[in-house]
Amino acid sequence: MESFLQKLLKLPGVSFKFGIEDLEKYSNNNSVDVRLIGDIIAHSTNIMKKLGLDPSDTTAKELYYALNSQHVNLNIEKLLLESDFVLFPINNQIVSFNLIDIVENSHHQLSFENRILDHGRRALRGEILHRYENTGKIDIKKLEEISLRIGVIHEEDKHHTSTVKKYKLGRNSGPKMFAIGDMVTDAFIKLNEKYAEVTVDRLGHKKLSMDFGNKPPYDEVEVINAVGNSANAAVAFARLGLNSSLLAFCGNDQAGKDSVNYLSSQGVDTSSLSIQSGKKTNYHYALRYGSDRTILIKYEDYDYEFKAPKDKPDWIYLSMLSKASWNLHRQLLQYLKKNPEIKFAFQPGTFHFEWGAKRLSEFYKRSYIVMMNKEEAQQVTGENTKSISQLLHKLASIGPKLVVITDGPNGSYAYDGVKIYAMPNYPDPKPPYDRTGAGDAFASTIVACLAMGKDLPTAMQWAPINAMSVVQKLGAQAGLLKKSEIQKFIKEAPRAYQLKEFNI
Repeated sequence: MESFLQKLLKLPGVSFKFGIEDLEKYSNNNSVDVRLIGDIIAHSTNIMKKLGLDPSDTTAKELYYALNSQHVNLNIEKLLLESDFVLFPINNQIVSFNLIDIVENSHHQLSFENRILDHGRRALRGEILHRYENTGKIDIKKLEEISLRIGVIHEEDKHHTSTVKKYKLGRNSGPKMFAIGDMVTDAFIKLNEKYAEVTVDRLGHKKLSMDFGNKPPYDEVEVINAVGNSANAAVAFARLGLNSSLLAFCGNDQAGKDSVNYLSSQGVDTSSLSIQSGKKTNYHYALRYGSDRTILIKYEDYDYEFKAPKDKPDWIYLSMLSKASWNLHRQLLQYLKKNPEIKFAFQPGTFHFEWGAKRLSEFYKRSYIVMMNKEEAQQVTGENTKSISQLLHKLASIGPKLVVITDGPNGSYAYDGVKIYAMPNYPDPKPPYDRTGAGDAFASTIVACLAMGKDLPTAMQWAPINAMSVVQKLGAQAGLLKKSEIQKFIKEAPRAYQLKEFNI
């Protein structure tokens, strides 16, 4: 019996067999696994009959495409919602009855060979835990210990609610956050410092140099999918317990498929992603030297169209988009005008600064909050002043209700129209490993905190902690924290980590 579940979950080794036997033993031999398999067969057989298929004479591919074409049928959809943990094997080929898998497979027009099974597998792992927990016989710690050992709890599941029945669909239940921006795959290449060096020219600019025409060795490379300002924010929102979705653009190449699968595993709704046939996914090369990096960038030419999310969001978060995306911006502005209750958070990217505040004046006026660093604030406002207070006021004068400015090692500042708040950086526990994504972690945590109903001073205390955590690991997302982890850091914060308020 356990081999049936093991096949569905794609778990290797004999440890699963022994683990299920242990779960049965500690739950007084309730035959949970047998009843679960019976329910899986019953659910799948019932749905196949509703689809007009003969369960005894249907191929996996026929079932897959039948589900993709029929999920909009309300009667079938109700059955699918009740069968979110059901995966079914036909001739060793697995098909998922999980509605999120079906919607994503259909929306992205994925071939049978490239089908997504992630949500169904997560839900099935959750169903196993839920059923053993509900026997009331097994100690929860023992349940988690065995489940971790045999792979019923996965590393990726740690970002979902651990009382499995709540994380079955892989989505959180908090405020709805809709992030919009470009997405990239980053290849981090760690340079060997014997063969590369950083020099300073006569103007004080740092230069990365290596021997030209040579073949210098590098130390290591690591590929990280689905990053970029807004993708980083979407994962941060999900990690903090919010209902997160993302509108981004990628190709139908392997990097694009890997990005979709990764985002799904992090609890981000990918149904709004635009996967464009014949296009490549943005692919950047980050040359790492110490804790700093030089990034070789190239943005592909996508057909940028705004696509409203299936559920109206509580917040929209806009950041870096290509220069070719102006039409999307106009469409987004119309959507925001039609939905004035949606709060709009703006973290401008490279081309937003290039376009200038005048061209983007309607976006600044519509913004609930705008976030940028000091140099960017100087560029937007046209003020060369080093006074943070003047920059905050000038930025607020162009429309946003709240403004936040970061100033590197000097910390961060915010203005709500009445008070200015100053917050130091959270001290690093050790020297930064990689600074990529610190600004995105900071900005998205501010917005997430506000979306949870917390005030601006609280948000200013949370954000530097997530930024500190991110720079301790490689890439923009590995260090993103859960809400409970941030709260723990606050409790253990040094005395100097205090918010200051100034009445204006």
